[in-house]
Amino acid sequence: MDHQLLETIDEQKCLAFLAQMVKHKSYSATPGETKLAKFMVAQMMSIGLDAKLHKVDTDRYQALGTLKGTGGGASLLFNGHLDTNPATEGWTVDPWGGLVDDKFIYGIGVSNMKAGDAAYFCAVKALLDAGIKLRGDVILTYVVGELQGGIGTVKAIEDGVRADYFINSEPTDLQALTMHSGAFVFAIELTGITRHMSNRNEAVDAIVAACELVPTINAISFSGALNKEHESVNRANIGVIRGALSPEFHDWRAPQVADFVRLLGSARYAPSQSEASVLEDLRSALDDLETRYPGLKTKVSKHQAEEKPSMLPFEVSRESRIVKTLNKSYKLVRGESQPTGPIPPACFFGTDAAHFQHRLGMEGIVCGPGGRYNTMPDERVDIPDYLDMIKIYMLAILEICEVV
Repeated sequence: MDHQLLETIDEQKCLAFLAQMVKHKSYSATPGETKLAKFMVAQMMSIGLDAKLHKVDTDRYQALGTLKGTGGGASLLFNGHLDTNPATEGWTVDPWGGLVDDKFIYGIGVSNMKAGDAAYFCAVKALLDAGIKLRGDVILTYVVGELQGGIGTVKAIEDGVRADYFINSEPTDLQALTMHSGAFVFAIELTGITRHMSNRNEAVDAIVAACELVPTINAISFSGALNKEHESVNRANIGVIRGALSPEFHDWRAPQVADFVRLLGSARYAPSQSEASVLEDLRSALDDLETRYPGLKTKVSKHQAEEKPSMLPFEVSRESRIVKTLNKSYKLVRGESQPTGPIPPACFFGTDAAHFQHRLGMEGIVCGPGGRYNTMPDERVDIPDYLDMIKIYMLAILEICEVV
């Protein structure tokens, strides 16, 4: 019965629906998010879901929809974001054209993560078109502001959205991601001692110290990891560095030894670690640097340019029902075992899955189409991956929610 049902999906209509989503320019924190949310509400209502716009902030809305079951089955929530990164230089196709060729569908945000969004809509539509009735509810969430820490998902949770299980559809190339790191940005300040270059031997050069520090931090593993898997999601990266004279960065006196450097970096840490423990480890690295550069003073702190939720780590047992369900569904569709675990590079992402886990204690999994061509010029998704994801989601819905 399952295989016959999977053959009923209209592949061309599924691709056309995703192309329609791509054509919406939905940059994060712009009116385009709400415009796309309105489109999603209309589409959900057109197939019989109870759908509505959900207010996140003044003039900022997201889309929520529910397929109500008859009762008795578990409920399953799908979660994905509508906001995208901006299009960069280097595109050879229209970022909002929704181009489909014989291998890929292209567009800004198609991988991160409109293909996942469209896949669970098309999965529900295919089940309804086939006359399937479910015991449990299916809840579709199309949130805004994920790129701002998940403010849309947090608002949905605060306003009562929940289920027994969830699938977050961030791009994992259809792999079952059972763990990802927590993420935050940190700031480091190095204060040295300036002298004219003629007396450089009397100076403490903050730029030279920073050049030594950067590779140390980029190679760091944080303390307190519960096991090797937890350690495997550790990573830090210095992405911004600026040095000159004083915190005002007077850059017109190149003959002077620089006495101030500010660095911004991002840390990735495991569920058995914390922002506080990461900052302690960074503090230890700075203590070592001060020892090697007598007179150097250093500071490290969490950098928060704006108020937004923390992107916390996520972990689910490989033995949980939702993971086993995805594994089974994947095997039925692809005829092979689903890669499962803290798989890179997706294990270094932050996702809204952590909000459902930490705030509600919900059991869930991160699994979606796209990933290998993520956030790059000519961003695209393999057509077979997108279509297979729809089928896997259909099977997961049948398993979790149960057919009447």
